[in-house]
Amino acid sequence: MDFTLAPIRPARLDWQAGTPFARDYGDSYFMPGRGREESRVVFIEGNGLPARFAALPSEAAFIIGETGFGTGLNCLLAAQCFLEHAPHDATLQLYSAERHPLTRQDLATALALWPELGALGKALLEAWPPPAPGFHRIRLAPRVELTLMFGDAALLWPQGPKRVDAWFLDGFAPARNPQLWTAELLGTLARHSCPGATAATFTAAGQVRRDLDEAGFQVERRPGFGGKRHRLVAQMPGEWRPRRRRRGSALVVGAGLAGATTARALAERGWQVRVLDPALSAPAPAALNAVLYATASHHLNAQNRFYLGAFLHAQRWLERLGFPRNEDDGRLEGVIQHLVDPRVARKTCRAVDSGTWPREMLAPLGEALVRFEGAGYLRPGNWCRFLLDHPDISTTVARASSISRDLPVGVVLGSGDRLEADAVVVCTAGATDQFDGMNWLPLRTVRGQVTFCRATKASLQWREAHCHTGYVTPAFEGVHCIGATFDRQRQSAVVDPVDDQHNLAELERNVPALWQGLGGSRIEVVGQHAGLRCQSGDWLPLVGPLPDPSTNPHTLNERVWLNVAHGSRGLTHTPLCADLIADQLSGHPVATDTGVVASLAPERFIERRRRREPGWRP
Repeated sequence: MDFTLAPIRPARLDWQAGTPFARDYGDSYFMPGRGREESRVVFIEGNGLPARFAALPSEAAFIIGETGFGTGLNCLLAAQCFLEHAPHDATLQLYSAERHPLTRQDLATALALWPELGALGKALLEAWPPPAPGFHRIRLAPRVELTLMFGDAALLWPQGPKRVDAWFLDGFAPARNPQLWTAELLGTLARHSCPGATAATFTAAGQVRRDLDEAGFQVERRPGFGGKRHRLVAQMPGEWRPRRRRRGSALVVGAGLAGATTARALAERGWQVRVLDPALSAPAPAALNAVLYATASHHLNAQNRFYLGAFLHAQRWLERLGFPRNEDDGRLEGVIQHLVDPRVARKTCRAVDSGTWPREMLAPLGEALVRFEGAGYLRPGNWCRFLLDHPDISTTVARASSISRDLPVGVVLGSGDRLEADAVVVCTAGATDQFDGMNWLPLRTVRGQVTFCRATKASLQWREAHCHTGYVTPAFEGVHCIGATFDRQRQSAVVDPVDDQHNLAELERNVPALWQGLGGSRIEVVGQHAGLRCQSGDWLPLVGPLPDPSTNPHTLNERVWLNVAHGSRGLTHTPLCADLIADQLSGHPVATDTGVVASLAPERFIERRRRREPGWRP
């Protein structure tokens, strides 16, 4: 069953002698003057992490869960301990819930107390997300990732990773913040634990001890820290066995936005990736741009959580990878959306007014006008080439004629040659249903055309992309990109001069000031580009293992995966989708909630079809 998320209200702090104090809970975040030592004794040593990290085998994967992130001290100390003691090829995943995250300024003040955290603290502060509900992944170090879950822990932890190895049960005292210490939440944590998982907390409250025991933990009371009488440690029954992450070889079919991001995500997890596409050597038009922004809504169901999360995830990819490198790649200086459609205007304004999209992300500029902060436009060809430039990625100019789903999985090329790998990821958009066994996929092709127009002296000053029912980007080499038509009737990427007039007419109708700035009735059209978008029946992409519709829809081929149907938002959606696939193939927990994963799973269409037509087979 799906759920919705409420807006986030940041923590309200008082600083008392250098210690953050929560006004709403009447409690401090840590013991004054001894926060680092308290965290080390209670949580790091309480879970036996130094010895457990040192004993990890090669290629191990370790997961830590936390109920209250606070200043991040526990997670940063755990990351520091891991980097000091764990094997060089092991990985650490940290998952932490926080209902009232600190502001960036308060976080900076807190982290300044512990300069010895060094690069880890800097990485956290630089990537600190806006107060938007949901999951936010931050790479603290090449082998350490933190996934922040902004919202109610009782709502989000049921959507979080399974098989957690160690728990930090942190938060304000049970008497001050009872919602973080309920029997229901502790039961959820037990169900998300692996055999032998440990837990540690500063409290020894009798009800917490009894609820941990009832949840299935074996609880032990130990001497407390700093004058406190007792604290608790606990362990799930069974033998704890460290897990290994998975790596191997992968074939990625398609080198567009979906294929390039998928290849990069796999390569960064240690996979050897080969990308196949017949158009790899074909350059895109120089002036062709794509816009990075999203659909805003106040109602954060699975679909809208995906839109919000994907937008933020794409921004973090770009920041982490240092793209755009220069103005030839594009700019991320904001996107202005003109709310000319009444339905879109209502949704967007409610997203702003409710706070589900905080104003650090979506700022009102006036009547029917908003600005997406950190958004922008990129040249998609440059982005794809940049992503594929990785030592563990090779490219082959070739067309795949079929996908072999039987072991060993692989791809048969048009030449008749066969390539094999541990996994195949199909990223071929509207051409996907041409492969055997995939013609049931509910894909539809929408032709679109953009128009290239000569810049004027006035338009050369534009720095931001503008969106309405179409869009216009700033000039590249004296040419603007204006788009785009939606044509469901034609299934080939033919250029039609009529579409140029449509694009310009939409600009004149919706944003006349920009139309005039381009020259009005004297706008000079210097070129066009037509292409085909691929969409699904419910507008969400298909991302996940390939199901077999002739059997149970949950019979999945977990060696053949789909990443298709991103429509006109491929620039925004594909980084998160690529990480979803790479994480699952590698045995890592994912960067979003289980409801979003289910909303993207290809088998959703089989289930819907069979509800309408019992017994349906393709």
